[in-house]
Amino acid sequence: MIIHITCPKGISDVLAREVADLGLPVKSVLPAGVVTEGTLDDCIRCNLWLRTAHRVLLRLHSFTADTPQQMYEGATTIPWEDWIARDGYLSVISSISTPSIDNTQFANVRCKDAIVDRLRAVHGIRPDSGPRTDRAVVFLYWHGANVSIAIDTSGASLSDRGYRLQGGKAPLRETLAAAMLLSTTWLPGQAVVNPMGGSGTLAIEAALMEQNIAPGTLRSNFGFMHVLPYQPETYKRLRSEALAQRRPSTAQIVCTDHDRRMIDAARENARRAGVDTSIRFGVCDFQKTPVPPPPGIVIINPEYGLRLGDITALRETYRSIGDFMKQQCRGYTGYVFTGNMDLTKEVGLRASRRIPFWNADVECRLLQFELYEGSRK
Repeated sequence: MIIHITCPKGISDVLAREVADLGLPVKSVLPAGVVTEGTLDDCIRCNLWLRTAHRVLLRLHSFTADTPQQMYEGATTIPWEDWIARDGYLSVISSISTPSIDNTQFANVRCKDAIVDRLRAVHGIRPDSGPRTDRAVVFLYWHGANVSIAIDTSGASLSDRGYRLQGGKAPLRETLAAAMLLSTTWLPGQAVVNPMGGSGTLAIEAALMEQNIAPGTLRSNFGFMHVLPYQPETYKRLRSEALAQRRPSTAQIVCTDHDRRMIDAARENARRAGVDTSIRFGVCDFQKTPVPPPPGIVIINPEYGLRLGDITALRETYRSIGDFMKQQCRGYTGYVFTGNMDLTKEVGLRASRRIPFWNADVECRLLQFELYEGSRK
């Protein structure tokens, strides 16, 4: 069956590598997702292991529709009795951009009507429905005349790992932090230094990778658990296999921030993720962050000056970032993640790579700097 895995815009190449590493074929790479194929068991593995995915959608049917009635009729041809329990609960979420619909909720309701009407015809009763995404979730994709209807095997977005209950004023999303780390030169076993660490998302994601912890093992509920083909024994086996692949930490991961409240939040988030003993937290100015011996990466996510901070003060901050990297991080590879390219000129280092990302609706770059020990030969 076709599996469509969604992700934030701009990181689908990273997701494609993850999918391939799971042994699944990459059929196509989209601007915000990857298409592969497999079984419900493969969806379970994707939900357990993928670090940059948002949703794992198991496609049930694709067709064309120009009107809500045509979409309804197409949806009723799906054998929902094989997927949704007659006494269960379902919700419909969607991505819609079609001329005949100006109210997304109306399309969701018509899709839900098709499902429950079919189940009522088969069983004589219908399941409950509503907005909750902690039970069976159906995903309706309707762009132009193209319609795809899928089981959302994730339920809640996979970016919601469950560990970050406390965040800063502009926290990185877990999937974006993972994609940033997977785009660097860092390898497990090497140091990670994260000044301006905020609520700790980058450091925690690095610790999860360092110990080969499948992020989905932090969660207790997925959409696939609420469809009829689900076999609890299969999930228990796949989860146990994932847990057995955890390895001890050998890298030094450092996370600092000048705000003690942020470090307290980061430490608590790391505790919930089970990696608090693997991260060295500290409260200090970023320039006083302890730097272990190389090799490793230093990765900093300063304010952009778009929504937060003052541009004049930030110019000095970016200059200080360059000084910190040049003077204290020799032998490392340096990274600055920002949505303000003008400010990067203040760093005073020439970027060897400029990797594009999107942070919500802000176009950003992850700049890579080679911080040579001694003089460059």
